[in-house]
Amino acid sequence: MSDLKKEILSIAQEAKKASFLMGQISSAIKDRALLSMADALEKVKPAIFAANKKDVRQAKAKKLKSAFIDRLILNDKRIKAMAGSLREVAAQHDPIGEVMKMWTRPNGLWIGKLRVPLGVVGIIYESRPNVTADCIGLCLKAGNSVILRGGSEAINSNIAIFDVLNGAAKKNGIPHGAVNLIKTTDRKAVHILLTLSDYVDLIIPRGGESLIKEVARRSRIPLLKHYKGVCHVYVDEDADLNMAEKVCFNAKVQRPSVCNSMETLLVNEEIAARFLPSMIKKYKEAGVEIRGCPMTKRIVKGIKAAAEKDWFTEYLDLILSIKVVKDLHEAIEHINKYGTKLSDAIVTENYHNAVEFLRKIDSASVYVNASTRFTDGGEFGFGSEIGISTDKFHARGPVGVEELTSYKYIIYGDGQIRE
Repeated sequence: MSDLKKEILSIAQEAKKASFLMGQISSAIKDRALLSMADALEKVKPAIFAANKKDVRQAKAKKLKSAFIDRLILNDKRIKAMAGSLREVAAQHDPIGEVMKMWTRPNGLWIGKLRVPLGVVGIIYESRPNVTADCIGLCLKAGNSVILRGGSEAINSNIAIFDVLNGAAKKNGIPHGAVNLIKTTDRKAVHILLTLSDYVDLIIPRGGESLIKEVARRSRIPLLKHYKGVCHVYVDEDADLNMAEKVCFNAKVQRPSVCNSMETLLVNEEIAARFLPSMIKKYKEAGVEIRGCPMTKRIVKGIKAAAEKDWFTEYLDLILSIKVVKDLHEAIEHINKYGTKLSDAIVTENYHNAVEFLRKIDSASVYVNASTRFTDGGEFGFGSEIGISTDKFHARGPVGVEELTSYKYIIYGDGQIRE
C-alpha cells in the first residue's frame, strides 16, 4: 500500500471512529464549539489573509479566469460572513435525536422515526475558501464527521482556515478525527477517498461541471451534486415591468460568476417590444453582452444572434441569452428542456400563471417575482450551505443542517413475536 493511500485511509478511519462519538455529543457542546470557531476566525484574520494572498498571486500568475479569482479572494467582508454563518448555524435547532413521527400498530408495537447523523461526509471543492468553514460548521451541527479536500489553487487559504477551526473545535469538546482536511494537492488522494465506502457515507462535490462529473464517474459512495446552473427568468405578459426590470437586472448582474445567476431571459411576445429596449440598454450599461433570438434582434438592433448552444450554456459571466416566447407554456417547455433544474423564476401579477409555473417547472428552487440569486443556504435561513443539489434523493436545493441527517426506525414492544 502506498504512503498516500495509507494517509487517506487513516483519515477516513479516524473520521469514522469520531462519527460514532459525534452522534452522541450534546447540542451545548456543538454550539459552544461553533461559537468559539467563529471568534477564532475573526481573531486570526491577518494570518488567513496572508495565506490567501499567496493563493491569489499564484492564480493570477497562472492567468486563471476572473470569475475563478473572484471566488478565491478573501477580505474582511467574507471573513465576517464566514464567522456569521457559524454563529447562525449554532443558533439553529439541533435536529439530532428528534422523533420525526410515531405510530402504533394493531399488535401494540410503537414505531418511530428518529433523526440521526449521516456519519462521515466528504466534501470535494474548488476555489472558494469559505466552503472550508461552511462545511465544517454544518457537518458538526448535524453530528457528522467531515473530510475536506479543497482545490490546489486555494490550498494555503484552506489550510489556514482549517487549522484555526479544528483547533477551536478540539478545545471545546469535538472529538479527534471529526474535522479533517486532506492537505496534499495530489489528485490521487481524491481517487482514493472515493473508493472508501466502508468509512465515508456521502460525497458532496462543489465546483465546475468537469470536476463534478469526474467525481460522479469515480465514486463508489453516494453523491449530492449539481453539474451547472442554467437559470431562467420568464417575464410574463401580466408582469409589472418595473419589477421585472429590477429582478432581471439583479439575477444577471449582481454576481454573474455563481451558479444561481440567470443565464437566459425569456420574455412574452405581448410585452417584449415595451420591455426589451430599456432592459437591454440597462444591461449594456453594466457591460453585459446580449445574445438574442431573431425576434429580440428585430426589437433591438445591433446585438449578437443566439445559437442553439447558448440555451444550454452556463456563462458564469456578463453574457446573457434572450428569447421571446409566445406564452407561458412555451416558456415552461424551454426551461424544462434547456435548464439544469437549479433555480428558475417568473415575474407576473397573474395568480394562475404563477401557480402553473410553480407546479410545472421541474427545478429545485422555483420563484415568483423574485431573483434566482436567492437560491443559497444563507438566504434560506440555513446559516450557510454545504452545496446545492439538483438530485431528487435524498436532498434537493440548498443543503443545510437538516439535509445532512438521516433517520432510523425505533420500535417499542412488550414481547410481541411475528406469527
